[in-house]
Amino acid sequence: MQIKAPFSWKNYKKTPIVGIIRGLEIETIREIAEVYAQAGYFTLEITMNTKGVAKIIAELRSEFVHLNIGAGTVCNTDDLNKALAAGAQFIVTPIINEEVIKQCVQQNIPIFPGAYTPTEIYKAWSLGASAIKVFPATQLGPQYIKDVLAPLNEIKLLPTGGVTKDNIKSFFEAGVVGAGMGSSLLHKELIANKDFEGLKNHFVSIRNEIIDFIEN
Repeated sequence: MQIKAPFSWKNYKKTPIVGIIRGLEIETIREIAEVYAQAGYFTLEITMNTKGVAKIIAELRSEFVHLNIGAGTVCNTDDLNKALAAGAQFIVTPIINEEVIKQCVQQNIPIFPGAYTPTEIYKAWSLGASAIKVFPATQLGPQYIKDVLAPLNEIKLLPTGGVTKDNIKSFFEAGVVGAGMGSSLLHKELIANKDFEGLKNHFVSIRNEIIDFIEN
């Protein structure tokens, strides 16, 4: 049964980071989600190429009601329908699929489509995207964000790929509205060692890097 509670922008803005989980088992994801919430984070993405993703999204929705639980790596309308049926509150794509964006806009589901060039970014925004996932941001860096926002200052950008504790503040200084973080946030060694207290401390340390932007 789909849970209808909407995405909470208020909670998202408390810590504007989308944590990206890919390829983990539900038991581990539960442990992560617990300390994720304790560390003051609210928005968690489960990629569609994770085994059992529909069940994972549905269970997280029912167990962690204060978190925004969304689906990532949504590349087509089949993925979209599967994600929404499971209860995903927001959608993230690595590409521009116009139909996926349009359906999310029609259903008032936040959609963060992936785009790379200024033309792609503007196109995705024009279709009604909530924010643009600048992907992959690994080779682009904060200066690219600043350059894009100079002429396109009304567009909301959410870089993903290459955002780390060391550079996240620079991305926010450049004008982003958030960031997507995978392995740099979901520390593989801490997770492998089941050091979830250490993982929580890691989450807190990254959040502290952007605390001034959250509070102002």
